[in-house]
Amino acid sequence: MMKNIAYSVFLGLLACASVSAANIPQVQPKLVVQITIDGLRADLIQRYKHQFGDGGFRYLMDQGTYFTNANYEHANTETIVGHVSLATGAPPSVHGMVGNVWFDPSKDRLVYNVEDPNYNMLTKGAGVNKDTEVDPTQKAAKKDGRSPLTMLSSTFSDELSIATQGQAKIFSVSVKDRGAISLGGDNGKAFWFSKSKNQFVTSNYYYQAYPQWVDAWNQQDLPARYSDKAWTLSKPENSYTPVVGDGEHKVNLAGFSKHFPHPYGSTKGKYFGTLLTLSPAGDELTADFAKTLLKEEQLGQDAITDYLSVSFSSTDYVSHMFGPSTRETEDNLIRLDRTLADLLNNIDSQVGLDNVIIAFSADHGVPEAAPVSQHTGDHDAHYFDKDKLTNPDLFTRLQQEFGLGNELIRLYAQPYIYLDIDLIKKHNLSIAKVEHVIAEEMLKIDGVSAAITRTDIENNNLPQTRISKLVQQNFHPKRSGNIHLVFTSRTYINNMDGLTIASTHGSPWRYDTHVPVIFAGYKVKSQVISRAITPYDIAPTLSNILGINLPSGAIGNVLTEVTRSRLK
Repeated sequence: MMKNIAYSVFLGLLACASVSAANIPQVQPKLVVQITIDGLRADLIQRYKHQFGDGGFRYLMDQGTYFTNANYEHANTETIVGHVSLATGAPPSVHGMVGNVWFDPSKDRLVYNVEDPNYNMLTKGAGVNKDTEVDPTQKAAKKDGRSPLTMLSSTFSDELSIATQGQAKIFSVSVKDRGAISLGGDNGKAFWFSKSKNQFVTSNYYYQAYPQWVDAWNQQDLPARYSDKAWTLSKPENSYTPVVGDGEHKVNLAGFSKHFPHPYGSTKGKYFGTLLTLSPAGDELTADFAKTLLKEEQLGQDAITDYLSVSFSSTDYVSHMFGPSTRETEDNLIRLDRTLADLLNNIDSQVGLDNVIIAFSADHGVPEAAPVSQHTGDHDAHYFDKDKLTNPDLFTRLQQEFGLGNELIRLYAQPYIYLDIDLIKKHNLSIAKVEHVIAEEMLKIDGVSAAITRTDIENNNLPQTRISKLVQQNFHPKRSGNIHLVFTSRTYINNMDGLTIASTHGSPWRYDTHVPVIFAGYKVKSQVISRAITPYDIAPTLSNILGINLPSGAIGNVLTEVTRSRLK
């Protein structure tokens, strides 16, 4: 009898414990969602906030912890550099991704940041992706394979995988391969958009066969919905911000037009997939794929925190083609706001935003197009002709000093001049002296602000300036060149493999380094913070929230405004 009573009491205690456990608030977020807007300068969402609804940008800005003074502290503000910095909490001097391309002496050529000849594009369901995401400003060899193994620091998602013994589901999606691969890290799964196939693809680093749901999504052929249609203004024309200038700096790529409407043409068109990415369509397709992934992979549906990265690329492409102060950029952001609202609503319905920590930022900013800056009073703004870097005066001096001329320079790949080290050694020349002479000649060129040599960086022989610090943060001894060129503020190289573009990025100036940083969702307080931070702080803050190791090379700080708010 006593045994029965004791057993009944034990069962009762278990029942009480079960009820109590069910009522205990979630102590960890079920899902981390990292949203990156490629090329979103920090002020743009403030400028166009009056155009947004309640559920997208406004939800993040008004209900999240919004840091308005975040700047990168590396000099080459390109896509892969920023994305990997967001993933690792480290600058390129640590994570090694010094540019979209760099010169590899062992291969005697430029290499693309996520190329990997040990892997191939996964062909089942999508076919071989023949439009590799090589930066069009550089002619790196088009190697088909893709992997994250060129990154030299672990990512937040890597550390989440390690902390959960591989149980966390980790996925990353973007139009750009580098936008997806970077945030997914070594242990996640990455998908990106093939502009030639109009499908989302991956490599056999991640899978040996496509998941059934990916094949099913691709078979829907959602891009075909844009066939023979055009990108048009989504609001009455008089509701847009007045534009500056005549817009002749805009690019009419493959008949896409400099002005609204922008026709996509037929799905049979050679550039149909590319034109989709030069408009809000690219982000809409990315979000739809991400929503399908969220459901089919059942993210956030168990006790293990999962991770989803979504990098939206259209803002960057639109700025390149049209410039940031145009109706194209304004309308793109209006439509992206709706896309974000729909994505967040979908996440809310499947997981609950209170169970999701959202980290929102951008990989870099963007300058105004030079003609726009000139119209508004900055008469120094101009486009830079790269041919000026190979002027006769430079070669004459090299001949005088060393008995060799242009053959001393191997190539220029933003932002570095690479020298022919083997030739210099063969002639018993001083590498430091050759660097110094070339740097001196570079500084004589109108539009060049700084020419900083590898020798001075390695010897820490630099002036104590912000620009010098950012150049040093960009330097990696195995990948950086011999001379880092910094152009003067509002001096832009606007030639992308023969195509003249409206605007580009990649400088250490504030218009390229200044991006928004916002945390929202799970236990995050609504507040606006104006103190100076860096995007390197995002990964350490997420790690701190989950109580896991920081990425191996992280230099960022934990944002206490976010972590404190969770304790209240």
